[in-house]
Amino acid sequence: MPLVAHNTLPTFTRLASEGHTVLTQERAVRQDIRELHIGLLNMMPDAALAATENQFIRLVGNCNQIAQFYVYPFSLPGLPRSDKAAEHIKQHYFTFEELQKQGLDALIISGANVQQPQLTDEPFWKPLTKVMEWSLENVASTLCSCLATHAIVKQLYDIDRAPLENKKWGVYSHQTIEKNHPLMRNINTRFDAPHSRYNEISSQQFLKAGLSVLAASEEAGAHIAVSRDKFRVVYLQGHPEYDINSLLKEYKREITRYMENDINELPPLPEHYFNNDAQDIIDAFVNNFNECRDKKKTLPSFPESALDSCIDNTWGDTGKAIFNNWLGLVYGLTSHDRLKQYMDGVDPKNPLDIKI
Repeated sequence: MPLVAHNTLPTFTRLASEGHTVLTQERAVRQDIRELHIGLLNMMPDAALAATENQFIRLVGNCNQIAQFYVYPFSLPGLPRSDKAAEHIKQHYFTFEELQKQGLDALIISGANVQQPQLTDEPFWKPLTKVMEWSLENVASTLCSCLATHAIVKQLYDIDRAPLENKKWGVYSHQTIEKNHPLMRNINTRFDAPHSRYNEISSQQFLKAGLSVLAASEEAGAHIAVSRDKFRVVYLQGHPEYDINSLLKEYKREITRYMENDINELPPLPEHYFNNDAQDIIDAFVNNFNECRDKKKTLPSFPESALDSCIDNTWGDTGKAIFNNWLGLVYGLTSHDRLKQYMDGVDPKNPLDIKI
């Protein structure tokens, strides 16, 4: 159940200050509790690097399985980094080569920002495919988030994501499709989840690849899909890890671009995220901003605190439950010495239907 602060990553201190149980390594070794070792490949840009660490490690730490969780963040060469972010990675992250030698029980792969029309032209493409090839042979399960889902489906099945007419972002209602799947155990048949993306893989594309779609939204499309063995690879298009203010921070970045004339149109509010008061707050802010800019007055600050009071978190408990189920499956598989049996002879593109 507890996280183990096995290095100086600031996220461990932050989570402890929030009230999460975080053991020092000295305390951890004195307890007779089984360990699970989880890799976190963080490909997010500098502005979201620490937040992504915090979100995923918090979800791991919320798992109610009786285990000590060691989380190992690492990144990929070739991703553009500021000096500050590069130093953070140097001090607190592991290398993929180190984790290959040490071994992992499971792996989480975050999303990433893209610059090229084709994913295969991105600087992270080749290093990412090497990580995924290794994980298919050496960890019990890999959980892919957003862009990572698109990249891995392209790698394994040569299926291209499709661009959306408009950015899909907000909090959307989803329906559980496969209620008896172990990942959906004790999950509501209707639940909310955030999305934020310009592209998608449709339910039909997942099904064409032989994957199972576990949950989807009429508005946002497929949210959770899994490999045929129910567990080896988990694909997320939504963001169950998001904090309550993650979309607010993203909206602030978008509207700042408008204020700085990087974009010509005012960005829309994330759908189904704010309550009805938010539009009035934004309208008043934009009118005030334009008036002050025209009259060369001091520009007003973005009303972040006012908008923060317009948000309800309707997805957090479901996100915790999904991660709890996922880590429970990892725990059950590895603790019963079934990993070798599970891996041997399994084609990653057409895995066996193994009962777990």
